[in-house]
Amino acid sequence: MPREGDRVTDRSTLDLSSRDPDWWRQAVVYQVYPRSFADADGDGLGDLRGITRRLTHLAALGVDALWLSPFYPSELADGGYDVADPRDVDPRLGTLDDFDALVAEAHRLGLKVIVDIVPNHSSHQHVWFQEALHAGPGSAARDRYVFRDGRGEHGELPPSDWQSVFGGSAWKRVPDGQWYLHLFAPEQPDLNWENQEVRADYRTTLRFWSDRGVDGFRIDVAHALVKDLGEPLRDLGTHAPSGEEALTGLPPGTHPLYDRDDVHEIYRDWRKILDAYRPPRMAVAEAWVPDARRALYARPDELGQAFNFEYLEAGWDAGELRQVITDSLDTARAAGASATWVLSNHDVVRHASRLMLPPGTDLNAWLLSGGHAPAVDEAAGLRRARAATLLMLALPGSAYVYQGEELGLPEVADLPTEVLQDPIWEQTGHVRKGRDGCRVPLPWTTAGPSYGFGPGGAWLPQPSGFAAYAVSAQDGVEGSTLELYRTALRLRRKLLAGEELTWAVDAPDGVLRFDRGEGWRCVTNLSGAAVPLPAGEVLLSSAPLEDGRLGPDTTVWLGR
Repeated sequence: MPREGDRVTDRSTLDLSSRDPDWWRQAVVYQVYPRSFADADGDGLGDLRGITRRLTHLAALGVDALWLSPFYPSELADGGYDVADPRDVDPRLGTLDDFDALVAEAHRLGLKVIVDIVPNHSSHQHVWFQEALHAGPGSAARDRYVFRDGRGEHGELPPSDWQSVFGGSAWKRVPDGQWYLHLFAPEQPDLNWENQEVRADYRTTLRFWSDRGVDGFRIDVAHALVKDLGEPLRDLGTHAPSGEEALTGLPPGTHPLYDRDDVHEIYRDWRKILDAYRPPRMAVAEAWVPDARRALYARPDELGQAFNFEYLEAGWDAGELRQVITDSLDTARAAGASATWVLSNHDVVRHASRLMLPPGTDLNAWLLSGGHAPAVDEAAGLRRARAATLLMLALPGSAYVYQGEELGLPEVADLPTEVLQDPIWEQTGHVRKGRDGCRVPLPWTTAGPSYGFGPGGAWLPQPSGFAAYAVSAQDGVEGSTLELYRTALRLRRKLLAGEELTWAVDAPDGVLRFDRGEGWRCVTNLSGAAVPLPAGEVLLSSAPLEDGRLGPDTTVWLGR
């Protein structure tokens, strides 16, 4: 059996030109949630040296890039997205030297590096916010954030009815009586993007990481930077809910908090900075907005790419998926970008569990039940997840893979409430369980106090069933999910040609079938019965064929 190092050597001969400005258009990007990937020092928290030691796993897997979720100084009020210093490393995760070593090793292995930028807010521990608290009302320091006087006779009421994404009012009062805006946790005060000092500081941040060799940026909450802060602040009333649903019923670009037209001026400015490097740095927007609005963020003179959440939210239904895929490709084409595809990330229930839940299932209620109402058949969920993966990897554009997908990990829905770390749990008064179940540290080996995650325990408890999903349990095992990913990514590199697909006009009901150029086709059976295979050489199948027929919840790639 070849060792991982042998696979890396083979991979290094592939065309991974570091000078190609369009490398991202059909890349496979692996998301690393640093605190849950690998722990080198044994404190139970993943760190940069742990990631560096495991980069051979990513190279052997065959991905093109890794995206690092925040590793900056943070008190972890929101899993690292409360950033105290956007140009440093949390000392629990390492140092800037450790970061430089990670980038150097990634590049040696032919991997690009993408980092998170969190521009909507900072941590309340940020030096700017601490200065604002001490400076008082009307100060230049407070103008970097969104401070306002309260309503009511004594200013005892919030300045508006705006709601936090995590639940409750989006305003918090400080001792001198003013209130500050936080669209997320109270520990995450929103920055004021009308302030030129804020804009200049983020230009500095982009250059800081680009100068250290970073190849691209993922922009957190890209649609929420610019707000309508004109007095009096506009109440939302029935539009008070947060997120994409808050945009419903309002003319595009007019919501006071989200997806305002003025935000695009910021990204056009950023693109000039990113294009000043050779090759230009890529960027991808996290923008929870409708299709047509998402295209604006993905324009070549802005960020260039945007996450496609319609695909992530689509049910396991052939008609729904075909429509979402068609619309997403059309949207990307109109923007001059490539499409993006994602099945899981650090904010959602893992798709090995989610795709098996009945349509319309309340995911929060399911999590609160510990994953028992309804129960999910893990074997059936894994079969469907494998089929969904091969479908995603066959689509034109970039695929974003969340750590652990390649192992087939299910959601850990039964975490005891006393171990929960997500602020959503406390901020909603224990009504929403939060996102910890998809952030449980990875299993690398079948034994040990944290299944090889580190020499000690793990910051979130891993279920005993994780041993069966461990890298060491699947490495070199024919038919394992890990080997399926490795084979799929190797084939994908050889088969990719152009960014188009052609739907078959004669596919049976419940079956998705499309051709990619002249070389290959993908067939996914989402029906409840086996179906005949069209002509072609079987290159890869997510599950064994059934007497030459394609079984339910199975995807096959065929050579033509």
